[in-house]
Amino acid sequence: MRIVSLLPSATESVCALGARAELVGRSHECDFPAGLESLPAISSPRLDPRAPGRAIHDRVEELVSRGLSIYELDAERLRALSPDVILTQTLCGVCAATPADLEAALRAWTGAAPRIVSLAPLSLDDVLRDVTRVGVAIGRPERGAALAAELRARIESVTVRARGAAFRPRVAALEWLDPLIGGGNWMPELIERADGISLFGKAGEHSPRLEWDELEAADPDIVVVVPCGFSLAQARAELERVPRLRARNGVVLDGNQYFNRPGPRIVESLEILLGVLHPELTPNQGAPAS
Repeated sequence: MRIVSLLPSATESVCALGARAELVGRSHECDFPAGLESLPAISSPRLDPRAPGRAIHDRVEELVSRGLSIYELDAERLRALSPDVILTQTLCGVCAATPADLEAALRAWTGAAPRIVSLAPLSLDDVLRDVTRVGVAIGRPERGAALAAELRARIESVTVRARGAAFRPRVAALEWLDPLIGGGNWMPELIERADGISLFGKAGEHSPRLEWDELEAADPDIVVVVPCGFSLAQARAELERVPRLRARNGVVLDGNQYFNRPGPRIVESLEILLGVLHPELTPNQGAPAS
């Protein structure tokens, strides 16, 4: 089978299911596990991903207002790869290429069209179900079901460990800083399972836009900064640009590699969060944070 994945989390699932050798193409953001850079990248952004958060936000709004996609797909390269399956998503038009982007790229396709599998996880259960869906899509249904069950068991184990905490901190998770956007989708569930209280965002719902007075009035015990698509270095630089938030001693975590990537490493995300909220329960936890 020939697989093209346009979603980093789906790419990780394909590899975790033992089908790395069947991947023939990826998105420009697919960077785990190591070595994927040798595969041809099918997508590219119409914005500078290294720009400050406000500049990225303004560019996204400009593109949307003009009816343009955030991403470009290399239709010729995609066609040359002759994939049997293309993995994409409908969760967020800003996060990765969507079926609409693919429709344009495949418009002139001749011969047998590839199967398009679109993922849209909103909750932790959805994330695990999508692991199973990827398994079915690439012809490894039993392995997909087994991996999802393994991940669920690990999540439950961390949840049980978190119940030993003496104090439940009130947590403000932020996935963008300018403008402020709270952590939604599965993020509130991760906070609750790490024995914290999520102040913004509802499980299974899209990330909410916030105002500064909302954040300040909530007076969180911990501010967790997990900008979507930013490396740790970018996230730290972004925090430096927001003095009002920097004064609250926000904890910067790797949202790009973990919290905003709904794939097999969602368990590691939960473990990292537990280490931040309750370090006494995870003495050996090395959270990629600052």
